[in-house]
Amino acid sequence: MPSMEPTRTAVVIEDDDDVRDLLHAVLTGSGFRVHTAPAGLAGVEMVRRLMPDVVTLDVGLPDIDGFEVAQRIRRFSTTFIVMLTARADPSDEHHGLDAGADRYLRKPFRPAELRRYIQEGSAVRPGA
Repeated sequence: MPSMEPTRTAVVIEDDDDVRDLLHAVLTGSGFRVHTAPAGLAGVEMVRRLMPDVVTLDVGLPDIDGFEVAQRIRRFSTTFIVMLTARADPSDEHHGLDAGADRYLRKPFRPAELRRYIQEGSAVRPGA
């Protein structure tokens, strides 16, 4: 018998294999079907195609930066975006939130903190 639970979808846009694997594990453990992209443009297209509930987004990507990715996603989606970055400058956090991120989390991060943000984001999104 198919589950009546709505399936939540997440997209991870991250170029570092280890961080991408960690994010995949955290999100899968939180009940998401997870899709990953190693670069910004591929991530934007994945978000456009899948319309996920949650996106985790690295700032330092090999093609376009996470700020640009967030701006492009915001042109067509209200998905909950958690920007993840090693950048510690407060102006980067402000820039990330201005670009469209809902939360800004510095690396290294605690998986429990990410889970809390994701649950918060899922609770405020329609259909989540």
